[in-house]
Amino acid sequence: MLKSFSVLAAALLAAGSALAQGPVASTAAHPAQWVNPLIGTDSKPSLSNGNTYPAIALPWGMNFWMPQTGKMGDGWAYQYGADKIRGFKQTHQPSPWMNDYGQFAIMPITGKPVFDENARASWYSHKAEVAEPNYYRVYLADHDVTTETAPTERAASFRFTFPKTDSAYVVIDALDKGSMVQVLPQQRRIVGYTTRNSGGVPKNFKNYFVLEFDHDFTSTALYQDKAAAAAGVLEVTANHAGAIVGFKTRKGERVNARVASSFISPEQALLNLQEIGTKDLETVRQQGRAVWNKALGRIDIEGGTADQRRTFYWCLYRSLLFPRKLYELDATGKVMHYSPFNGQVLPGYMYTDTGFWDTFRALFPFLNLLYPDVNTEIQQGLANDYRESGWLPEWASPGLRSVMVGNNSASVVADAYLKGVRGQDMNVLYEALIHGANNAGPLDAVGRTGVQYYNKLGYVPYDVKINENAARTLEYAYDDFAIYQLAKSLGRPKKEINLYAQRSQNYRKLFDKESGLMRGKNQDGTFQKPFSPFKWGDAFTEGNSLHYTWSVFHDVQGLMDLMGGKKKFVATLDTVFTLPPVFDDSYYGGTIHEIREMQIGAWATMRTATSPSST
Repeated sequence: MLKSFSVLAAALLAAGSALAQGPVASTAAHPAQWVNPLIGTDSKPSLSNGNTYPAIALPWGMNFWMPQTGKMGDGWAYQYGADKIRGFKQTHQPSPWMNDYGQFAIMPITGKPVFDENARASWYSHKAEVAEPNYYRVYLADHDVTTETAPTERAASFRFTFPKTDSAYVVIDALDKGSMVQVLPQQRRIVGYTTRNSGGVPKNFKNYFVLEFDHDFTSTALYQDKAAAAAGVLEVTANHAGAIVGFKTRKGERVNARVASSFISPEQALLNLQEIGTKDLETVRQQGRAVWNKALGRIDIEGGTADQRRTFYWCLYRSLLFPRKLYELDATGKVMHYSPFNGQVLPGYMYTDTGFWDTFRALFPFLNLLYPDVNTEIQQGLANDYRESGWLPEWASPGLRSVMVGNNSASVVADAYLKGVRGQDMNVLYEALIHGANNAGPLDAVGRTGVQYYNKLGYVPYDVKINENAARTLEYAYDDFAIYQLAKSLGRPKKEINLYAQRSQNYRKLFDKESGLMRGKNQDGTFQKPFSPFKWGDAFTEGNSLHYTWSVFHDVQGLMDLMGGKKKFVATLDTVFTLPPVFDDSYYGGTIHEIREMQIGAWATMRTATSPSST
């Protein structure tokens, strides 16, 4: 489903020649100028060019904003080839495959006050579109309106430039699955909530929002389940609630709106609105640009072409979006969060919207090296995850999700501590790792599915109806190595240290001398039959034996010895890059997009990743 895309590695590959060429003017002072958020948006379920959307946000911000071309609930909410924009959506989506939660949309229109997302949609052109990390502008041709937005971490400033008309409107769409909207004309304010989500939330989940305008409303209309409410009604609660407020405007008149939201309460949403206060959009934009320049400026590159610099800083921008902050600041500045695990409002940090299967190899080691201050907060949040759910989330969005394999929270926690990140409660986190390593969780992707077999046999068998069993075994072995290293550093008992050192060698149980590759193994110790190194899925996860054989990050020499030495090791590795893109997709019953991208990518059989959206 999701891809282990090394954003930093891709950036360095793309900029490699740039680093080797002669110096040019430093990019460190204004690196945000090189970021184009539209890169990666020309994607669809069957073929990815990135599976990203233009995230208009601050680094690790709680809320992102995006132009919405897709229909309500479509994970591919912005596609570069689309003709129309349906709204401007506050989003928390880490990936199209995971979809969104807590989302709502805003849309300026003229003419008839229409609420339906298809009826209100407007043609637009990329020629009249400007996308920066923290600013977006587009001309909506059907309505003759220019929309601009600039966000803070939990709020955003909007500016709508209307034509001369007495029929200017702004639509507020709280979406379906349970929502509420209330219009307060005297305060030029709209409040409400959305409960829209894709899973991983408690029953009391809500995203409370508030909008404040700088113009009086000339008209108000509320909608419930796409039907207009009776005249004079100022509040509706329905499956699908929304509102339209009207304005009379001169040519070129600007209507400004401030928007904020909170997962905690309506009062907290108003408090979050103070991130903007009385600042105009230009001020918010410039302050956001300064935040991005500071974050991106931790890496300065020299030389190279303009395209190489754009590629590098776009990759870095994507690396600084997730995991996102799920915490808020109360009136005294105290850090608080709504728990996506138990529904309570509790003190302390929390981050979400990341899958460790996707991010343990590259993103988190990268954060440890360049942004340890941020990872300190993330690690503190992981301790809260365990306190509130009883588990570390292997994929959180916003709470526990059952996606992918492995127990890679062990790597994320251990790597941070071993690289010097401090401030987290290591007693709690180590307890969480041991608990996750020795128990199956409430969901297939929480804890260790097949742990009873793994701890007894040293592998998850192929014939016990546990999917992707060989991939699980190989990842558990690496995770045990991470626990082993952390246990040594923490001075744990020798017996405990030795246990995880021994388990880290379990990868050897799946090495098949006949094929020279990793292979699924049955409960009785025999290898799976039939066996094809080109078969995707089945014993492996979004890859095949040729890919997963190398998933022994912690003991390359040991793998080399199993293969018969360096010469055989190198020859086998070379085949991944020299064989034609042969594949067997029978496990999936069709060619999944990852296979198609391998096939057309001119990388032989090498499995490259294609979704930096969550990494």
